[in-house]
Amino acid sequence: MRHLLDTKTLSRDDALLLLDVAEDMRDTQSREIKKLPTLRGKTVVNLFFEDSTRTRISFEAAAKRLSADVINFSAKGSSVSKGESLKDTAQTLQAMGADAVVIRHGASGAPHTLATSGWITAGVVNAGDGTHEHPTQALLDAFTIRKRFFGDDSRGRDLAGLRIAIVGDILHSRVARSNVWLLTTLGARVTIVAPPTLIPQDVSAWPVEVVYDLDEAIAAAPDAIMMLRIQLERMNAAYFPTEREYSRRWGLDAARLRALPEGSIVMHPGPMNRGMEISADAADSPQSTVLEQVANGVSVRMAALYLLLSGERETTARQAQPSQEDAR
Repeated sequence: MRHLLDTKTLSRDDALLLLDVAEDMRDTQSREIKKLPTLRGKTVVNLFFEDSTRTRISFEAAAKRLSADVINFSAKGSSVSKGESLKDTAQTLQAMGADAVVIRHGASGAPHTLATSGWITAGVVNAGDGTHEHPTQALLDAFTIRKRFFGDDSRGRDLAGLRIAIVGDILHSRVARSNVWLLTTLGARVTIVAPPTLIPQDVSAWPVEVVYDLDEAIAAAPDAIMMLRIQLERMNAAYFPTEREYSRRWGLDAARLRALPEGSIVMHPGPMNRGMEISADAADSPQSTVLEQVANGVSVRMAALYLLLSGERETTARQAQPSQEDAR
Protein backbone atom coordinates (compact mmCIF):
# COMPACT_ATOMS: atom_id res chain seq x y z
CA MET A 1 0.00 0.00 0.00
CA ARG A 2 1.54 3.29 -1.13
CA HIS A 3 -0.97 5.75 0.37
CA LEU A 4 -4.25 5.68 2.31
CA LEU A 5 -6.36 8.46 0.82
CA ASP A 6 -9.94 7.19 0.89
CA THR A 7 -12.15 4.14 1.35
CA LYS A 8 -14.08 4.53 -1.90
CA THR A 9 -11.21 3.00 -3.88
CA LEU A 10 -10.07 0.63 -1.12
CA SER A 11 -10.55 -3.00 -2.17
CA ARG A 12 -12.19 -5.58 0.08
CA ASP A 13 -8.88 -7.49 0.34
CA ASP A 14 -6.92 -4.39 1.33
CA ALA A 15 -9.59 -3.39 3.85
CA LEU A 16 -9.52 -6.85 5.46
CA LEU A 17 -5.72 -6.78 5.46
CA LEU A 18 -5.75 -3.47 7.34
CA LEU A 19 -8.30 -4.77 9.85
CA ASP A 20 -6.42 -8.05 10.39
CA VAL A 21 -3.08 -6.30 10.92
CA ALA A 22 -4.88 -3.97 13.34
CA GLU A 23 -5.95 -7.10 15.26
CA ASP A 24 -2.28 -8.05 15.60
CA MET A 25 -1.42 -4.53 16.71
CA ARG A 26 -4.22 -4.58 19.26
CA ASP A 27 -2.86 -7.80 20.73
CA THR A 28 0.52 -6.14 21.32
CA GLN A 29 -1.14 -3.26 23.19
CA SER A 30 -2.32 -5.53 26.00
CA ARG A 31 1.28 -6.31 26.95
CA GLU A 32 3.29 -4.57 29.63
CA ILE A 33 5.66 -3.15 27.01
CA LYS A 34 3.52 -1.77 24.22
CA LYS A 35 6.28 -0.45 21.99
CA LEU A 36 7.42 -2.33 18.88
CA PRO A 37 10.73 -1.66 17.05
CA THR A 38 9.09 -1.99 13.62
CA LEU A 39 9.43 1.60 12.34
CA ARG A 40 12.62 2.57 14.15
CA GLY A 41 14.46 5.14 12.04
CA LYS A 42 11.32 6.24 10.16
CA THR A 43 9.92 9.76 10.46
CA VAL A 44 6.16 10.42 10.55
CA VAL A 45 4.91 14.00 10.20
CA ASN A 46 1.47 14.97 11.50
CA LEU A 47 0.54 17.84 9.17
CA PHE A 48 -2.67 19.37 10.51
CA PHE A 49 -4.20 22.39 8.79
CA GLU A 50 -7.35 21.93 10.92
CA ASP A 51 -7.61 21.46 14.67
CA SER A 52 -8.13 17.88 15.82
CA THR A 53 -6.76 16.89 19.17
CA ARG A 54 -8.22 13.37 19.14
CA THR A 55 -7.05 12.29 15.69
CA ARG A 56 -3.62 13.89 16.00
CA ILE A 57 -2.94 12.29 19.40
CA SER A 58 -4.14 8.93 18.09
CA PHE A 59 -1.75 9.05 15.12
CA GLU A 60 1.07 10.27 17.37
CA ALA A 61 0.52 7.39 19.79
CA ALA A 62 0.35 4.91 16.89
CA ALA A 63 3.63 6.12 15.36
CA LYS A 64 5.46 6.22 18.69
CA ARG A 65 4.33 2.71 19.64
CA LEU A 66 5.95 1.55 16.39
CA SER A 67 9.15 3.42 17.43
CA ALA A 68 8.93 6.02 14.64
CA ASP A 69 10.12 9.58 15.15
CA VAL A 70 7.15 11.98 15.16
CA ILE A 71 7.01 15.62 14.10
CA ASN A 72 3.80 17.50 14.86
CA PHE A 73 3.18 20.38 12.47
CA SER A 74 0.27 22.74 13.13
CA ALA A 75 -0.64 25.28 10.47
CA LYS A 76 -1.75 27.83 13.06
CA GLY A 77 1.11 30.14 13.97
CA SER A 78 3.33 28.58 11.30
CA SER A 79 4.53 29.98 7.99
CA VAL A 80 1.43 28.42 6.41
CA SER A 81 -0.70 31.06 8.14
CA LYS A 82 1.62 33.64 6.59
CA GLY A 83 0.85 32.42 3.07
CA GLU A 84 3.12 29.41 2.50
CA SER A 85 1.49 27.00 0.04
CA LEU A 86 0.91 23.27 0.40
CA LYS A 87 3.64 22.75 -2.21
CA ASP A 88 6.17 24.78 -0.20
CA THR A 89 5.29 22.90 2.97
CA ALA A 90 5.56 19.53 1.17
CA GLN A 91 8.99 20.38 -0.22
CA THR A 92 10.13 21.40 3.25
CA LEU A 93 9.00 18.02 4.62
CA GLN A 94 10.74 16.26 1.72
CA ALA A 95 13.98 18.05 2.57
CA MET A 96 13.57 16.95 6.20
CA GLY A 97 13.34 13.32 5.11
CA ALA A 98 9.74 12.57 6.07
CA ASP A 99 8.80 8.93 5.40
CA ALA A 100 5.07 9.37 5.99
CA VAL A 101 2.82 12.42 6.16
CA VAL A 102 -0.49 12.28 8.00
CA ILE A 103 -2.47 15.23 6.68
CA ARG A 104 -5.70 16.86 7.79
CA HIS A 105 -6.86 19.72 5.58
CA GLY A 106 -9.98 21.82 5.17
CA ALA A 107 -9.93 21.44 1.38
CA SER A 108 -11.36 18.25 -0.10
CA GLY A 109 -8.69 16.55 -2.21
CA ALA A 110 -5.63 18.07 -0.51
CA PRO A 111 -4.18 14.66 0.55
CA HIS A 112 -4.65 13.32 -3.00
CA THR A 113 -2.85 16.38 -4.38
CA LEU A 114 0.01 15.85 -1.95
CA ALA A 115 0.27 12.14 -2.83
CA THR A 116 0.18 12.55 -6.62
CA SER A 117 1.94 15.87 -7.18
CA GLY A 118 5.50 14.59 -7.13
CA TRP A 119 6.39 17.15 -4.47
CA ILE A 120 7.10 14.45 -1.90
CA THR A 121 8.07 10.77 -1.92
CA ALA A 122 6.59 9.99 1.50
CA GLY A 123 3.52 7.81 1.98
CA VAL A 124 0.43 9.95 2.61
CA VAL A 125 -2.39 9.16 5.03
CA ASN A 126 -5.58 11.19 4.83
CA ALA A 127 -6.63 12.19 8.36
CA GLY A 128 -9.68 14.07 7.06
CA ASP A 129 -10.06 16.43 4.10
CA GLY A 130 -12.92 18.90 3.91
CA THR A 131 -16.24 17.08 3.53
CA HIS A 132 -14.59 14.35 1.41
CA GLU A 133 -13.27 11.41 3.48
CA HIS A 134 -11.70 10.27 6.76
CA PRO A 135 -10.57 6.71 5.98
CA THR A 136 -8.93 5.72 9.27
CA GLN A 137 -12.08 6.72 11.18
CA ALA A 138 -14.15 4.40 8.99
CA LEU A 139 -11.59 1.62 9.43
CA LEU A 140 -11.65 1.94 13.22
CA ASP A 141 -15.46 1.97 13.11
CA ALA A 142 -15.49 -1.22 11.01
CA PHE A 143 -12.90 -2.75 13.35
CA THR A 144 -15.08 -1.92 16.36
CA ILE A 145 -18.21 -3.38 14.75
CA ARG A 146 -16.36 -6.56 13.78
CA LYS A 147 -14.89 -6.95 17.26
CA ARG A 148 -18.25 -6.45 19.01
CA PHE A 149 -20.08 -8.98 16.83
CA PHE A 150 -17.38 -11.60 16.18
CA GLY A 151 -14.96 -11.20 19.09
CA ASP A 152 -11.83 -13.31 18.83
CA ASP A 153 -13.15 -14.94 15.63
CA SER A 154 -13.12 -11.67 13.68
CA ARG A 155 -9.89 -12.14 11.70
CA GLY A 156 -10.59 -12.50 8.02
CA ARG A 157 -14.29 -11.76 8.42
CA ASP A 158 -16.25 -9.07 6.66
CA LEU A 159 -19.51 -7.46 7.81
CA ALA A 160 -21.87 -9.28 5.45
CA GLY A 161 -25.43 -9.44 6.80
CA LEU A 162 -25.05 -6.62 9.30
CA ARG A 163 -27.32 -3.58 9.09
CA ILE A 164 -25.81 -0.20 9.94
CA ALA A 165 -27.70 3.09 10.33
CA ILE A 166 -25.73 6.34 10.06
CA VAL A 167 -27.69 9.24 11.55
CA GLY A 168 -27.24 13.00 11.47
CA ASP A 169 -25.30 15.59 9.50
CA ILE A 170 -24.55 13.45 6.44
CA LEU A 171 -24.10 16.51 4.22
CA HIS A 172 -21.00 17.85 5.98
CA SER A 173 -19.62 14.53 7.25
CA ARG A 174 -16.47 13.00 5.79
CA VAL A 175 -16.88 10.22 8.37
CA ALA A 176 -20.26 9.31 6.88
CA ARG A 177 -18.84 9.16 3.36
CA SER A 178 -15.89 6.98 4.32
CA ASN A 179 -18.15 4.67 6.32
CA VAL A 180 -20.70 4.32 3.50
CA TRP A 181 -18.04 3.12 1.06
CA LEU A 182 -16.09 0.92 3.48
CA LEU A 183 -19.03 -0.74 5.22
CA THR A 184 -20.64 -1.47 1.84
CA THR A 185 -17.37 -2.92 0.51
CA LEU A 186 -17.31 -5.19 3.57
CA GLY A 187 -20.84 -6.41 2.82
CA ALA A 188 -22.94 -4.43 5.32
CA ARG A 189 -26.30 -2.90 4.43
CA VAL A 190 -26.13 0.83 5.14
CA THR A 191 -29.00 3.24 5.80
CA ILE A 192 -28.48 6.96 6.18
CA VAL A 193 -30.92 8.94 8.31
CA ALA A 194 -31.20 12.73 8.38
CA PRO A 195 -33.43 15.72 7.70
CA PRO A 196 -33.77 16.25 3.92
CA THR A 197 -31.66 19.42 4.25
CA LEU A 198 -28.70 17.39 5.58
CA ILE A 199 -28.70 14.76 2.81
CA PRO A 200 -26.22 15.42 -0.06
CA GLN A 201 -27.69 16.11 -3.49
CA ASP A 202 -25.65 13.35 -5.15
CA VAL A 203 -26.71 10.64 -2.69
CA SER A 204 -28.55 8.72 -5.43
CA ALA A 205 -25.14 7.42 -6.51
CA TRP A 206 -24.40 6.03 -3.05
CA PRO A 207 -25.06 2.35 -2.25
CA VAL A 208 -27.41 3.20 0.62
CA GLU A 209 -31.05 3.41 1.61
CA VAL A 210 -32.16 6.92 2.59
CA VAL A 211 -34.61 7.39 5.48
CA TYR A 212 -35.76 10.72 6.91
CA ASP A 213 -37.37 9.39 10.11
CA LEU A 214 -35.17 8.05 12.91
CA ASP A 215 -37.96 6.02 14.51
CA GLU A 216 -38.55 4.30 11.17
CA ALA A 217 -34.84 3.44 10.95
CA ILE A 218 -34.84 2.06 14.51
CA ALA A 219 -37.95 -0.03 13.74
CA ALA A 220 -35.91 -1.73 10.99
CA ALA A 221 -33.71 -3.20 13.76
CA PRO A 222 -30.19 -2.05 12.89
CA ASP A 223 -27.26 -4.00 14.32
CA ALA A 224 -25.35 -0.75 14.80
CA ILE A 225 -26.47 2.87 14.89
CA MET A 226 -23.85 5.56 14.33
CA MET A 227 -24.74 9.06 15.55
CA LEU A 228 -22.94 11.95 13.87
CA ARG A 229 -22.12 15.33 15.35
CA ILE A 230 -23.98 18.34 13.95
CA GLN A 231 -21.12 20.36 12.44
CA LEU A 232 -22.35 23.85 13.21
CA GLU A 233 -18.95 25.29 12.25
CA ARG A 234 -19.48 24.17 8.63
CA MET A 235 -23.04 25.48 8.41
CA ASN A 236 -23.85 28.89 6.97
CA ALA A 237 -27.60 28.40 6.64
CA ALA A 238 -30.58 27.19 8.67
CA TYR A 239 -30.63 23.43 8.02
CA PHE A 240 -33.20 22.76 10.77
CA PRO A 241 -35.47 24.97 12.93
CA THR A 242 -33.70 24.75 16.29
CA GLU A 243 -31.22 22.51 18.11
CA ARG A 244 -34.03 21.42 20.43
CA GLU A 245 -36.21 20.43 17.47
CA TYR A 246 -33.32 18.50 15.91
CA SER A 247 -32.74 16.62 19.16
CA ARG A 248 -36.44 15.77 19.44
CA ARG A 249 -36.67 14.34 15.93
CA TRP A 250 -33.22 12.95 15.17
CA GLY A 251 -31.50 12.56 18.55
CA LEU A 252 -30.85 9.19 20.20
CA ASP A 253 -32.57 9.64 23.56
CA ALA A 254 -33.37 7.13 26.31
CA ALA A 255 -36.68 6.07 24.71
CA ARG A 256 -35.09 5.39 21.32
CA LEU A 257 -32.21 3.56 23.02
CA ARG A 258 -34.75 1.20 24.62
CA ALA A 259 -36.38 0.66 21.21
CA LEU A 260 -33.14 -0.64 19.69
CA PRO A 261 -32.82 -4.42 19.34
CA GLU A 262 -31.02 -6.26 22.11
CA GLY A 263 -27.41 -6.68 21.07
CA SER A 264 -27.30 -3.63 18.81
CA ILE A 265 -24.47 -1.17 19.39
CA VAL A 266 -24.37 2.64 19.61
CA MET A 267 -21.46 4.43 17.93
CA HIS A 268 -20.21 8.00 17.71
CA PRO A 269 -16.98 9.23 16.07
CA GLY A 270 -16.69 12.11 18.56
CA PRO A 271 -16.59 14.72 19.77
CA MET A 272 -20.17 14.34 21.03
CA ASN A 273 -22.79 17.03 21.52
CA ARG A 274 -24.42 15.38 24.52
CA GLY A 275 -28.09 16.22 24.71
CA MET A 276 -28.31 17.05 21.03
CA GLU A 277 -27.63 14.10 18.70
CA ILE A 278 -27.04 11.68 21.58
CA SER A 279 -28.23 11.60 25.20
CA ALA A 280 -26.06 10.74 28.18
CA ASP A 281 -28.13 7.55 28.60
CA ALA A 282 -27.11 6.38 25.12
CA ALA A 283 -23.52 7.60 25.24
CA ASP A 284 -22.80 5.89 28.56
CA SER A 285 -24.87 2.72 28.05
CA PRO A 286 -23.35 -0.80 27.80
CA GLN A 287 -24.34 -0.71 24.13
CA SER A 288 -22.09 2.29 23.51
CA THR A 289 -18.74 1.68 21.79
CA VAL A 290 -17.50 5.28 22.02
CA LEU A 291 -14.45 4.55 24.20
CA GLU A 292 -13.70 1.33 22.32
CA GLN A 293 -13.59 3.33 19.10
CA VAL A 294 -10.95 5.64 20.58
CA ALA A 295 -8.81 2.72 21.78
CA ASN A 296 -9.21 0.82 18.51
CA GLY A 297 -8.20 3.93 16.59
CA VAL A 298 -4.61 3.58 17.81
CA SER A 299 -4.41 -0.06 16.65
CA VAL A 300 -5.90 0.75 13.24
CA ARG A 301 -3.55 3.69 12.71
CA MET A 302 -0.60 1.53 13.77
CA ALA A 303 -1.67 -0.94 11.07
CA ALA A 304 -1.94 1.81 8.44
CA LEU A 305 1.50 3.25 9.23
CA TYR A 306 2.99 -0.25 9.39
CA LEU A 307 1.67 -1.19 5.96
CA LEU A 308 2.84 2.10 4.45
CA LEU A 309 6.32 2.08 5.94
CA SER A 310 7.54 -1.41 6.80
CA GLY A 311 10.05 -2.90 4.37
CA GLU A 312 8.98 -2.33 0.78
CA ARG A 313 5.32 -1.81 1.78
CA GLU A 314 4.41 -5.48 1.33
CA THR A 315 0.90 -6.20 0.14
CA THR A 316 0.17 -9.72 1.33
CA ALA A 317 -1.26 -10.56 4.72
CA ARG A 318 1.57 -12.91 5.59
CA GLN A 319 4.23 -10.34 4.76
CA ALA A 320 2.35 -7.50 6.40
CA GLN A 321 1.75 -9.00 9.83
CA PRO A 322 4.33 -8.19 12.52
CA SER A 323 7.11 -10.74 12.90
CA GLN A 324 7.65 -12.56 16.18
CA GLU A 325 10.68 -10.37 16.80
CA ASP A 326 8.59 -7.21 16.23
CA ALA A 327 5.89 -8.45 18.57
CA ARG A 328 8.28 -9.06 21.44
